[in-house]
Amino acid sequence: IIFNLNFIEVNITPLMNLKSIIFIVVVFCSGCSTRNLVYFSDLSGDETYNLTIDNKTDPKIQSDDLLKITVSSLNPESNVLFNLGVLNTSGNNNSTMSVNSLNEGYMVDKNGNVNFPVLGLVHLAGLEKEEAVEKMTAAIENYVKEPIVNIRFLNFKVTVIGEVNHPSTFNVATERINILEALGLAGDMTQFGKRENVLIIREKDGVRSGTRLNLNDKEILNSPFFYLQQNDVIYVEPDRIKAVQASTNTRNITIMTMVASVLVAVIFNYQNIFR
Repeated sequence: IIFNLNFIEVNITPLMNLKSIIFIVVVFCSGCSTRNLVYFSDLSGDETYNLTIDNKTDPKIQSDDLLKITVSSLNPESNVLFNLGVLNTSGNNNSTMSVNSLNEGYMVDKNGNVNFPVLGLVHLAGLEKEEAVEKMTAAIENYVKEPIVNIRFLNFKVTVIGEVNHPSTFNVATERINILEALGLAGDMTQFGKRENVLIIREKDGVRSGTRLNLNDKEILNSPFFYLQQNDVIYVEPDRIKAVQASTNTRNITIMTMVASVLVAVIFNYQNIFR
């Protein structure tokens, strides 16, 4: 290709020599990488995968948990007493009973105790829900015959953030959720989410820990982190391409790359351009 400008012939064909082409290809492909967007990609389509569930763990009560604790028995007055009720007596000797709302629940304090009517402080931290029911039942039996105690978490929640379509904090009414269900609530990962590097942040017994999971690997189904605990945070990390796109310096980097490409091409072909 030859241009004639002001009677000066400039031959730019040498600009497209092998060195220039290789350099440009390397620059524009340096950020490219192969992504695996398939969950459990090591599980073949014709393979039947059977796994005994032994990694399910029931949540344990912790400080700052909010518990709904209800008591029922054959004695109506005792029911009102243990359920934050108020006994009202009118002047004609007729008694009426009403039960206050338990929506506020019982907050587990920093020492792991709840302040329960009649019983006072009861230590529940570190117990699974069934264990807490047994402990509360044994204590209430000193006052009521054959009480029935029910305990529920009012603030069992998980948070999903990062490269998902709908990051948010989700309340879990069933008190049981796994990582796939949590990602489903968040609208699943975007195409930029690293399925091989999902971070779970968990607080337990005053210790905050982080664990990374590879959702391309079927062995995650047997991980102790497959089932989530209350207040777990799931962070989906973006891949390098998204990180570059989100950078405030992306435009400058692009311009600098183009300028560098031109300069290198000019240097490689200096003699051919200005001969």
